[in-house]
Amino acid sequence: QWNLVCEDDWKAPLTTSLFFVGVLIGSFISGQLSDRFGRKNILFLTMAVQTGFSFLQIFSTSWEMFTVLFLIVGMGQISNYVVAFILGTEILGKSVRILFSTLGVCIFFAIGYMLLPLFAYFIRDWRMLLLALTVPGLFCIPLWWIIPESPRWLISQGRYKEAEAIIQKAAKINGIPAPSVLFGTAEMQDSKPQQQQKAILLDLFRTRNIATITIMSLLLWFFTSVGYFGLSLSTPDWHGNAYVNCFLSAVIEVPAYVIAWLLLRSLPRRYSLSGTFFLGGSVVLFIQLVPAELNVLSVGLVMLGKFGITAAFSMLYVYNVELYPTVVRNMAVGATSTASRLGSIIAPYFVYLGAYNRFLPYILMGSLTVLIGIITLFLPESYGNPLPESFEQMLKVK
Repeated sequence: QWNLVCEDDWKAPLTTSLFFVGVLIGSFISGQLSDRFGRKNILFLTMAVQTGFSFLQIFSTSWEMFTVLFLIVGMGQISNYVVAFILGTEILGKSVRILFSTLGVCIFFAIGYMLLPLFAYFIRDWRMLLLALTVPGLFCIPLWWIIPESPRWLISQGRYKEAEAIIQKAAKINGIPAPSVLFGTAEMQDSKPQQQQKAILLDLFRTRNIATITIMSLLLWFFTSVGYFGLSLSTPDWHGNAYVNCFLSAVIEVPAYVIAWLLLRSLPRRYSLSGTFFLGGSVVLFIQLVPAELNVLSVGLVMLGKFGITAAFSMLYVYNVELYPTVVRNMAVGATSTASRLGSIIAPYFVYLGAYNRFLPYILMGSLTVLIGIITLFLPESYGNPLPESFEQMLKVK
């Protein structure tokens, strides 16, 4: 519509990159806002931001206006995803929490991804498509009266009466008798927030061992994100129907998440991650050897590559949490998540290289994924070990 071709073709990947810049900004602020104002408030505020600004995009009169609004949509999109994840893990019991944080969140993400090409196939006008993708946000409004605030967050703020009311209601719904008073004066005194040791970013590099782990973790997250988003965004360039390819790209994520969950339960982290990276990277590298007439085979290889990288991506978060001590764990996850966002920002330009050579994006993504598969083997093994509490308890690099 705005002639994003010829000398203006650089604007197309920039649009996607600026969306991911919004995702980067949203990642930074969402955790701090939810810690300060509550999980539930920020969840619904960011849902409103995503829905409202997506709706405004429909009325865009220029590429510049569309792109600025897209950046703000990115800020809302990642924020409600992260806050929903935190709220779910804090409300649910231990047995359900693991299922929710691995299979639950990931598979519902994949279902949404699958619905996208279905909507796009039947609604070819981009403004109407945006409207169709925005309307479901309104269905979240009734959830305000269903989803409770996190009792853990309320307790951390000293709001014991509100937390007690939520827990009593949960007990009543579950048919479990609960004591009339949950928090006595003694418990309130004992559970007052303790001053935690403050950590700074430089603590992630304080010794040679932790600095090595941090640098390797940043590379893992950065290149995994490039591979995942590069393959996801390249679906229109594959052989065959773009809508079917996008749907297949989403479908392959479901078995990838299930396999990742099974691997995390029963096998060492390093070998599980390295194996999925090698699988994903090597099959993507093979695409250049497939004859042009064997379209189905090349699409199949891309799918297998996406399967490997998606499985690795979903395992990385758990592995990262297990490597760092409590005092810097949040900081480490934040730093690696930032590296991941930077990877997603440059991923559209990897896809853009396909305009010069059809196989170049796959050669680069495949090579980098194999490289991080090798790097993973040098990290320490965390499977079966307790979470480290101090720097002294951190495992050593191989």
